[in-house]
Amino acid sequence: MLRSLYSGISGLRSHQTMLDVTGNNIANVNTTAFKASAAQFQDTLSQLTQAAGGATATTGGTNPAQVGLGVQVAGISTNFAQGSAQSTGKTTDLMISGDGFFVTSLSGETLYTRAGSFDFDSVGRLVSPDGAIVQGWGANNGVVNAGGAVGNITRPVGAIVPASKSTGATFTGNLPSETALDESLVRTVDVYDDLGNSRTVSLTFTRTGAPAVDGWTVGQTPKSGVTSPAPVQLTADGTTGNFNASGALIVDGIVMNLDALKGFSGLTTVAGATDNGNEAGTLNSYTLGADGTLVGLFSNGQQMAIGRIALATFVNPGGLEKAGSSAYRATFNSGGAELGTPGSAGLGSLTSGALEMSNVDLSQEFTNLIVAQRGFQANARIITTSDEVLQELTNLKR
Repeated sequence: MLRSLYSGISGLRSHQTMLDVTGNNIANVNTTAFKASAAQFQDTLSQLTQAAGGATATTGGTNPAQVGLGVQVAGISTNFAQGSAQSTGKTTDLMISGDGFFVTSLSGETLYTRAGSFDFDSVGRLVSPDGAIVQGWGANNGVVNAGGAVGNITRPVGAIVPASKSTGATFTGNLPSETALDESLVRTVDVYDDLGNSRTVSLTFTRTGAPAVDGWTVGQTPKSGVTSPAPVQLTADGTTGNFNASGALIVDGIVMNLDALKGFSGLTTVAGATDNGNEAGTLNSYTLGADGTLVGLFSNGQQMAIGRIALATFVNPGGLEKAGSSAYRATFNSGGAELGTPGSAGLGSLTSGALEMSNVDLSQEFTNLIVAQRGFQANARIITTSDEVLQELTNLKR
């Protein structure tokens, strides 16, 4: 039989594969984070009909004569170029800007994906549309251990941030320098005990002056049956408007910071605010940062990290095996997954409220369709022509 028949068959098969790959790319033009593939061809073995001859003193060298035996698909490569951003406005829709893959767990298998269309399930786990659970690191009292083992990212519905005791308060603003001697201003600040109970601490600011120290005396507002700490003296600096305190004012273990007070004229803006301490609060909502940190917003106004999404990178992303549902699994040639936080070295950052679109280029794919179709037709013509030659041979004997 003619070798050209089998060369034509190999061409049909190879171009059929190219058509399959191109058709799959076009079918997934609107698939979230889909990465286009491309078929790569190479020739098969060649039959040696004449070996190369070496040169001698009287004859020249001759080149080898070979007849090719067709074409084959060398491989199907995946293009991991960044896709365009599609804004959705949904908080749990995440897009990786740069390199990296989300880490997910499905039925005990670890998979990787760039499709960030996530949502929370009935038990608060962040999951993909097919039920794969997004992996990352949990937080303990707002501290994320990004170097530990990854686990399920969970929104702790009904989580409570504990109460904390106030240990400091700061008074800011201006004490008017034109205030009459011995005139007082009373200002309060709310503080919290260990159980989150709120109470009010009141301070009295009394104007003093020459021949005494020019400034203010600050002390706890007297209460019946309460032993107050000794007041402190704020000495005015007439050049800068600042005060120098004679000591620290500590009321019931709470340090009153008076360093930010000013002593200009015409303004009475002195006010106090607690530096720390809060009542207990429950989780109201959450936000997601570019570094993958899930931050809980609690009813007491506190913000606390409740987890961080992990990203994975590979030495050879092209070696990943497609596992369906826009997911990949690691192979020997992809190398092991290297985990890290979004935005760290070698990993992209996260954008909330957006998804990565497919990177399929329709103009290129339709061109590939034409090329594959013409290649298929040309190889079919090889078979037709070879058949006509065989027909002539069989017609020699009649």
